[in-house]
Amino acid sequence: MALNNNTESFRDEDAPRLNLPYFELKLKREGESVKVYDRLREKFVVLTPEEYVRQHFVNYLITGLGYPPSIMANEIGIELNGTKKRCDTIIFRPDGKPDIIVEYKSPDVAITQNVFDQIVRYNMKLHARYLIVSNGLKHYCCKMDYQNDTYYFIHGIPAYDSIANPYSQN
Repeated sequence: MALNNNTESFRDEDAPRLNLPYFELKLKREGESVKVYDRLREKFVVLTPEEYVRQHFVNYLITGLGYPPSIMANEIGIELNGTKKRCDTIIFRPDGKPDIIVEYKSPDVAITQNVFDQIVRYNMKLHARYLIVSNGLKHYCCKMDYQNDTYYFIHGIPAYDSIANPYSQN
């Protein structure tokens, strides 16, 4: 990943190919680092491979699946067993409770059981209905079934209008 002559655009040949719709990132250089504008945090953050995935995935949720940016947040801190952790993205229900937790990995990181264990630990505290894991190439979504103390994987990422109402029935 590189900036082209100190401008704010990627050279496409340097960008990783993701299994997400491409969109142009808003970038700037600060010293030796390249930063990307995070529309949810409303600030520039260091561009890492994981951040590249996050920005494309969030854009996909908003523009492709209809999630309102106003119900989404990136890098939300939680305390888990006395340790501070950060959830990559949380999508909230109208009552302010977490509905979806998304965990991102760099495209070169395989989605393994350890990755799922990480998001499940977060969910022990947050009790979301959906858990999503993505490395930008592969995306997995599971729906929690708290009545039967289990979960099941679903095909694709649900569109906002398919899960938004009524919350009590999904």
